[in-house]
Amino acid sequence: MLGLIAKKIGMTQILDHVGDVIPVTVLQCGPNVVTALRTKAKEGYDAVQVGFQDAKERLVTKSQLAQFKKNEIKPKKYLREFRVPATAKIEDFKVGQEILADFFEEGEFVDVQGTSIGKGFAGGIKRWHMKGGPESHGSMYHRRAGSQGSTTTPGRTWRGHHAPGHMGDETKTVQNLLVMKVLKDDNAILVRGAVPGSRNAIILVRKALKRKKIDLLSLKAAHAGGDKKDAKKAAPAKKPAAKK
Repeated sequence: MLGLIAKKIGMTQILDHVGDVIPVTVLQCGPNVVTALRTKAKEGYDAVQVGFQDAKERLVTKSQLAQFKKNEIKPKKYLREFRVPATAKIEDFKVGQEILADFFEEGEFVDVQGTSIGKGFAGGIKRWHMKGGPESHGSMYHRRAGSQGSTTTPGRTWRGHHAPGHMGDETKTVQNLLVMKVLKDDNAILVRGAVPGSRNAIILVRKALKRKKIDLLSLKAAHAGGDKKDAKKAAPAKKPAAKK
């Protein structure tokens, strides 16, 4: 699905339409500039290449610089391609067109892809949440993973077994994050929940594939998964049956 390149500013909290405190992540979503178009006739698929953040000419390759000069676009630091969905047409986009944060709407769900924060080398307890040994003073066995294999069959550790190693610094995708607000003046959006990556990290924001837009002014829609609780509160208490 079509999306944008964004920059993670950080996290804060806002009040929703009901008055509850909602943790949100601030994402600066633009401006994204259309730098190239991929068509089925030439490349075999329909896609839009967008660029984010201006870059110096000496920091881009010669082929990219020639492309930017040909299209009369300032060099961009980050370039990504987004496939055009069946509901849209490649003719709707033009090279040099700016796409701003109002590309997303309040109440819409998005999928966010980023690189998780690197934790370096981590043990099994931190990395895989293993139980470990007793915490008593005399056990002498605390934060170790324990046995990894057996001395009989198979007599070795299976490939892919959970073990200490490098943690984090992986590409992660968080799906179905709700867009709480669109700040047109600041060219940013506020999405409910956490987003992978550190501050100022570059991430990709796509329109969600699994969920559609909801009405934020509705109490049940604003509370994710709160329909059953609200229904129980609204339902009248059952009176005990009269004894015969």
